[in-house]
Amino acid sequence: MKANLLLIDDSEAQSTQICNSLERLGYRVTRASSGVEGLRLARTTSPDLVLLDVVMADIDGFAVCRWLKMNAETRDIPVIMLTVRTALADRVEGLNIGADDYLAKPFEDQELEARIFAALRVKAAHAELRDRNQQLESMLHHVEALASTDALTGLYNRRRFADVLRREFAVTKRYKNTLSCLLLDLDHFKQINDRFGHDAGDQVLKEMARRITGSLREVDLAARYGGEEFVVLLPHTGKADANIVAERLLKNVRKQEFNFGGEMVTVTASIGCAGNSDVASSNPDDLVKAADVALYEAKKRGRNRVVMYTAGADERAIGSSNSLPAPAMPFPASLPAPAGPFAVNMPGGVRLPPLGKPLGKDPSDGE
Repeated sequence: MKANLLLIDDSEAQSTQICNSLERLGYRVTRASSGVEGLRLARTTSPDLVLLDVVMADIDGFAVCRWLKMNAETRDIPVIMLTVRTALADRVEGLNIGADDYLAKPFEDQELEARIFAALRVKAAHAELRDRNQQLESMLHHVEALASTDALTGLYNRRRFADVLRREFAVTKRYKNTLSCLLLDLDHFKQINDRFGHDAGDQVLKEMARRITGSLREVDLAARYGGEEFVVLLPHTGKADANIVAERLLKNVRKQEFNFGGEMVTVTASIGCAGNSDVASSNPDDLVKAADVALYEAKKRGRNRVVMYTAGADERAIGSSNSLPAPAMPFPASLPAPAGPFAVNMPGGVRLPPLGKPLGKDPSDGE
């Protein structure tokens, strides 16, 4: 069979004649004797093309065509309108409501077949174009995923994290929300690579990535920051809640044991935690820097722990532009400090005693 056609015509004689002609040409034809029946068959049989008579008793062909083009299931089916109306206004109306062609009765079988073939050719071209567009879109999504995903762990990479950080940091500044960042580093990871090989190290990184994502919400973002470092962004989360998340994450990391050549190995991690309240500047990278400072402190305290960023008693938030300048040196570096006491001459003959002498009367004043 060339194609499946739906013929909608309420004239029994004309419908039979057209149906016989099409079947001789090799088409399979389904007949509908009214507009309502035609709409039902169009949805249930999914024909390749609809031949639609304009003049019908229940619903005219224009209304049937309009309903076909409005329905998502039938809008892509080509429609050729058949009618005895040859006025220009009728042809224009049919084409305007979505008909693909308009054929006046009476017509020759060869002309009908040519118009059917042309409509089916256009439909096939549209379908091929749609498939290619879908393939191209799928390829673009794949390339985008490769550009933003770490190949080993499946987490987002540092580039993608930087993009999300900028957006979330701007939202936080605009709407006064909370935002926290966790920076996680696997302890003594180099020893695993040195003792058991890089395949063992890759296995640890992939399992750590799985455990990190399993400890987070859908709105949180985890990324591989570099080497054995991972970073987590927690929108709408204050430092206190972020610390709870970090402790839960660290607990999940400690649970995992790895069997490398019969030797059981447990991995621990150090985590630095910082919040947007620790950042006085408008630079989102300062949030990661604060988490990095906390991570360094966790390493300094012996690893395998969570440390929250805290500024010193005389230290302002990271990125602040209001910090006091360092005091100037009392003497230029190129000049030596005075070896002994010196006197300062005052106007009016008044002299101050040398440094270290108590203030008092000078006997030479001769009161």
